[in-house]
Amino acid sequence: MIEIIISIFLLLGGLLSVLGSIGILRLPDVYGRLHAATKSATLGVISVIIGVFLYFLAIHGMFVGKLLLTIIFVFMTAPVAAFMIARSAYNVNVKMSEKSTQDDLADAINKQKSETDH
Repeated sequence: MIEIIISIFLLLGGLLSVLGSIGILRLPDVYGRLHAATKSATLGVISVIIGVFLYFLAIHGMFVGKLLLTIIFVFMTAPVAAFMIARSAYNVNVKMSEKSTQDDLADAINKQKSETDH
């Protein structure tokens, strides 16, 4: 039974990583590509690491704490890194796709500029 659970985590991780790769290829701008890469790859990597952790715990009887730390590290750093990359792209005026309908950051920047001008 544990082999089935481990297999589900590994397959789910692989599937999410493939979906992220497809999103990188198919989405029109850097912001969408970054979103696809970050969300699916983060969940994919975490699913694979959970599968590996369960494998070593159930099959070999080894508790590998480094894998749990890796999950925490990936979960905390990948979204923050994606946010910083997206913000940097926005600050150097990388254009959004024509299909994008909302730009919340422009509104926030304009509001902040109007407050500092007064």
